[in-house]
Amino acid sequence: MTRPSTVRLTQTFVKGVKPEEKRKEYWDTDLPGFCLRVEPTGVRSFFVRYRAKGGGRSAPRRFLRIGRYGPVTVDEARKQAKRILGAVANDEDPAFAKQARLDELSVNDLIDQYERDGIGHLKPLTAKYTIARLRNHVSPLLGKMVISGVRPRDVERMIRQIEEGKTSKDVKTGKRGRKIVRGGRGAAGKVARDLSALFSFAVRHELLGTNPCLNVRKPTFNQRERFLSPKEIKSLFAALRTATQRGVNPKVEQIVRLWLLTGCRNNEIASLKWSEIDLQRSRLVLAETKTGKSIRPLSPEACAFISAINPTPGSEYVFPAERGGGYFTGVKRHWPTILRHAKLEGITPHTLRHTFGSLAASAGEPLSIVGALLGHANPRSTAIYAHLQDAALQDAAGRIGRLIGNGE
Repeated sequence: MTRPSTVRLTQTFVKGVKPEEKRKEYWDTDLPGFCLRVEPTGVRSFFVRYRAKGGGRSAPRRFLRIGRYGPVTVDEARKQAKRILGAVANDEDPAFAKQARLDELSVNDLIDQYERDGIGHLKPLTAKYTIARLRNHVSPLLGKMVISGVRPRDVERMIRQIEEGKTSKDVKTGKRGRKIVRGGRGAAGKVARDLSALFSFAVRHELLGTNPCLNVRKPTFNQRERFLSPKEIKSLFAALRTATQRGVNPKVEQIVRLWLLTGCRNNEIASLKWSEIDLQRSRLVLAETKTGKSIRPLSPEACAFISAINPTPGSEYVFPAERGGGYFTGVKRHWPTILRHAKLEGITPHTLRHTFGSLAASAGEPLSIVGALLGHANPRSTAIYAHLQDAALQDAAGRIGRLIGNGE
């Protein structure tokens, strides 16, 4: 049996210690029971070892993980080890108490912790929508279950229920607001990804052993997205003009037209700032988007449309709110009425972005260009437009064939 390695655990030692072929533990010479474990992969974690129930050889031995080096410093780990060993001296069993807490941790509790500690790396709007989906769809169906009791079959049942609209609702909030939660296959797919990320967070923080979403069959989608035909675009624009003439805030028409003229995401136009517009170079320079900073080319028509908008004194936004210092968010309230007048069904603001992309792909533009126009960071996001290039590819093949001839 190899002799345990003892050393004073300092920042210099922990940072510089090299991994070996097998797991190795280093025991602190100053604080008995305080340990550094080094895995062959190089991962270094702090532990405390003690005997419960007052100690003695017959008492059960506990091995309690404090945390991984990096997120936890040597000094922080030492302080936590002292607190744990101090509790043991008072006849407490911290490892048992921790497991008891985990056994009682509900999915709703985990969502609360995830909101506090797990979404800091996300864009603010993405984080907001992620937590909203978890609370609107997961909480009603799984929220009261303890996380250790969630099984793949529970996740699959949740997905089916969301697809069936079991979590859909439309409720009035305040004098003028409404809270609309939609189910369906699209919502179920997003929630399944959110839930998997939630449980991965739990696994990383040792709140859960395995992610119950790993082997769950996720909803599949028809990659041929809905987009508007030229006739439908004319109907939409006519309905927008009518809405403006009837007294609807003209910002509604302006925002919707720019959605279609630029292919930008909903909030990229609604929150657009004058400082992000470069008409001399015919482009938008968006500081914060879903994929980070993004440059979007503008057509002459889009440039002319933006040039005709009069800035509001004292506001940085192209479409400022009527009250306060934010930006205008009133399109959603008028959207159903506009669609009804345009006689359009199954259309969302995001459909206009798909329409922009589909028109570019149908015109034969390479998918790399379509992706750049839309601000896609991942080429897979642009792949949904590939089938629209069939006609352009067939024409290209025909042109090449005619150049080659039949060899006669």
